[in-house]
Amino acid sequence: MDIKDYMQAVGRQARNAARRTAMATTAEKNAALLHIAAAIRRDKAALLAANQEDLAAARAAGLEAAMLDRLTLSDKGVDQMADGVEQVAKLPDPIGEMGEFKFRPSGIQIGKMRVPRGVVGIIYEARPNVTADAAALCLKSGNAAILRGGSEAIRSNRAIAALIEEGLQAAGLPAECVQVIATTERAAVGELITMREFVDVIVPRGGKGLIARLLAESRVPMIQHLDGNCHVYLETGADPAKALKIVENAKTQRYGTCNTAESLLVDRSVAATLLPPIAAMLRAKGVEIRGCAESCALIKEAVAATDADYYTEFLAPIISLKIVADIDEAIAHINQYSSHHTEAIVTDNHPKAMRFLREVDSASVMINASTRFADGFEYGLGAEIGISTDKIHARGPVGLEGLTSQKWIVLGDGHVRG
Repeated sequence: MDIKDYMQAVGRQARNAARRTAMATTAEKNAALLHIAAAIRRDKAALLAANQEDLAAARAAGLEAAMLDRLTLSDKGVDQMADGVEQVAKLPDPIGEMGEFKFRPSGIQIGKMRVPRGVVGIIYEARPNVTADAAALCLKSGNAAILRGGSEAIRSNRAIAALIEEGLQAAGLPAECVQVIATTERAAVGELITMREFVDVIVPRGGKGLIARLLAESRVPMIQHLDGNCHVYLETGADPAKALKIVENAKTQRYGTCNTAESLLVDRSVAATLLPPIAAMLRAKGVEIRGCAESCALIKEAVAATDADYYTEFLAPIISLKIVADIDEAIAHINQYSSHHTEAIVTDNHPKAMRFLREVDSASVMINASTRFADGFEYGLGAEIGISTDKIHARGPVGLEGLTSQKWIVLGDGHVRG
């Protein structure tokens, strides 16, 4: 296979399909989505079998635990994948929405209309559910999609892609509306991120190595998804029961996700009260605590943290811990060390909670809630194509609106400019 020729053909087909997808009715798009969801439920056993083959190959190749966790499809996970596609079908269709109308002194009326972006290229590692999520979101938002999953999930992705194609054809839409790259050659990524004539935006989902490569080489605009070094801050006004519950969920529900808490900050005035039960819970779950000198003196199981630990997305049963003087130090620490993904404060002090919301520079900021809620499904987006840590165009979980643009529209009645 000549990779350049193959990718050019994929790009050309996607551009042609995007014109049809942009004109598709809401009924056509929803029909395709509901058929895809039904096919996922129908072929659950086959999807799980394909995923088991991927997992066996990944284990043999020595993939790390966090990657294996992301690669794994469970029985419940397949149901959630179908649920996500169905939820996208139920969401309002953003395409063609008009608003922000106002009259100008000249008599014309101006407003905006929401339109598709065109062709969206998604490059991702491990997670097979991204194949279904990305296809659903791109289709409902009127875009064509080119999906390039990681080689470790190739069997799972091909199985899901076949069901997506089935759903598109059942609704009378071209199969090329969603294309899953057939090759695992790295050169395919290099072609995808430089095909400006065919691709309008790239959405990367993966580790720092992948993102660094794309930032250096891409000629197509990107909606970036960087790492998730998320924080939970226990302020002086934190309720102990809430603090324990939130830290437990944010850190230990799953270790390999980007919205898992990697760092814990605690006000000095309540550290002696709040930390012992939290440390006992973390120890019982096998979580290593890497703390500052003050926290190591308080918790004998803690080991000394390095400065690098506070910057690290562990994706493992490890958490960094720092005792801070007050909310000023907490906010300064977060804004310096975080990846600007998701941060949470636990407090019953409303003014300080509002300060935290205003001053923490991250895509999602939470009060008395686990960072694990930073997710498109939980935010009511149906699914997400990624969680953007960018500030341009889309930020946080990227759903339908994040995959669209707007154009100006002008309404007149024979108006001419004087």
